Amino acid sequence: MKSIWVASFVVLAVVLALFSGVVNAQDNIEKKKIEFLISSVENLKGAKFIRNGTEHDGKEAAEHLRMKLQNDVGQVKTADDFIRLCASKSFISGKPYLIRYSDGKTIKSEKYFREKLKEYNSTAK
Repeated sequence: MKSIWVASFVVLAVVLALFSGVVNAQDNIEKKKIEFLISSVENLKGAKFIRNGTEHDGKEAAEHLRMKLQNDVGQVKTADDFIRLCASKSFISGKPYLIRYSDGKTIKSEKYFREKLKEYNSTAK
C-alpha cells in the first residue's frame, strides 16, 4: 500500500512540475507580447500619445504604460488584459487614450494595440 502512495505522489509531482513549466512558458510569451506592444508605441516616430487631452511622445507613453502595468500586475495576465486594463483608457477619467500620427490621423489606442497584437501573433507563428 505504501508503494502505491509513493508512486501516486511521484506521478502527481511530475504532473504539477510539467503544468508549472507550461504556465511559466505561457507567462513569458505574454510578457514578450506586452513588451512588444509598449515598445511599438515607444518607437513611433512623429506620433503623439494623447492621455486626458495632453500629448505625450512615445517615450513618455511607454513610461506611463509600464507604470500602469506595474500597478495592475496582479490583474494583467495576457496581452489582451494589458490592452483592456492599461493601454486603452484613463483609469481616472475613463477617457480613451488616442494616438495621433504625424499625418494628423488620430485613432483610439485600443485599435492601435489590437492591430499590433494581431501583427505580433501573425509573425510569431
